[in-house]
Amino acid sequence: MFDSTLNESFVRPAERPASKWRPVTEESPLTRWILIAVALGGLAVLVLAPLAVVFAEALAKGAGAAIASLAQPEALSAIKLTLLVAGISVPVNAVFGVAAAWVITKFDFRGKAFLITLIDLPFSVSPVVAGLALVLLFGSNSLLGGWLVASGFPIIFALPGIVLASVFVTFPFVARELIPVMIEQGRAEEEAALTLGASGWRVFLTVTLPNIKWALLYGVLLCNARAMGEFGAVAVVSGKIRGQTATMPITIEMLYNEYLSVAAFTLAGVLAALALLTLVLKTGLEWRHADQLAATRRH
Repeated sequence: MFDSTLNESFVRPAERPASKWRPVTEESPLTRWILIAVALGGLAVLVLAPLAVVFAEALAKGAGAAIASLAQPEALSAIKLTLLVAGISVPVNAVFGVAAAWVITKFDFRGKAFLITLIDLPFSVSPVVAGLALVLLFGSNSLLGGWLVASGFPIIFALPGIVLASVFVTFPFVARELIPVMIEQGRAEEEAALTLGASGWRVFLTVTLPNIKWALLYGVLLCNARAMGEFGAVAVVSGKIRGQTATMPITIEMLYNEYLSVAAFTLAGVLAALALLTLVLKTGLEWRHADQLAATRRH
C-alpha cells in the first residue's frame, strides 16, 4: 500500500485544475517572453544596429557623396580585387572540400582523424599567424619565394598571396558542411551504382552530387562570405598597396584611419550589401526548393 501523500503527488494531469496545469517540458509564458525579448534585443544590438549605423554614416552627406566615393579608383580597385579573390578561392575550396569529404567518408585508412584535424586547423589558427606563415614560406627572403620573385612570379604582396591566404582561412567551410551529410547517407547507393556498371564520374554526377547539393551550397555561401570579408591573413600577405593589393576590408580600414568616414562607410555598406545578398540568395533558394530540401534531409 502506498501512502496517501505519495498518491497525491502522482495526480494525473486531467485531475488537476485546467487553469494551473502545464506540461513539465513547457516554459511559462513569462519565461518565453523573456527569452524572446533577450534574443531580439541581442539581435538588434549586435546585428541590426551596426548595419543601420554603417548605412546611416555612408549617407550622412547625401547619396551623391556616397556614390562619388565609390567612383574613386581605389574603391573600384578594391571591389574588383575582392570579387576576383572570392571568384578564385570559392571554386578552389569547393573542389578541395568535395574531394576531402569524399576521401574521409568513402574510404577507411590510417590517419583519417589526423586529416580531419588538419581540415579544422584554419578554425583554430589565427589568420594573422597564417599570413605570417605564408610570408615565411613564399616571401622574397625564402628560398622558394626568392626563386619565384626572380622568375617573375611573386606570391607575397601580389594576387597569388591574397588568394592563398583566402583559400586557407575558408578551406574548412565546404568540407565541414559535406562530411556529416555524406556520413549519414553512407555508401550503399554509390556501391549499387558501381555494381550496375556506372563509372566513378557517373556515380558522382548522378548519385553523390544530387544528394549533397544543398550542403555544398551552404558551404559555398559561407566560404564566399568569409572570403570577401577576410582581413587578418590578407592584410599580412597583401602589403596593403593602395589600388593594387588592397581588398575591400583593407581599403575600409585605410580610409577610416585617414578620417574619410563617408568613403569608408560607403565601401563598408557595399561589403555588407554583398553579404546580405548572399543571405537573400540562400533564403530564396531554400524557399523555392523547400520540398526538395526536406526530402534530402529525410533521406
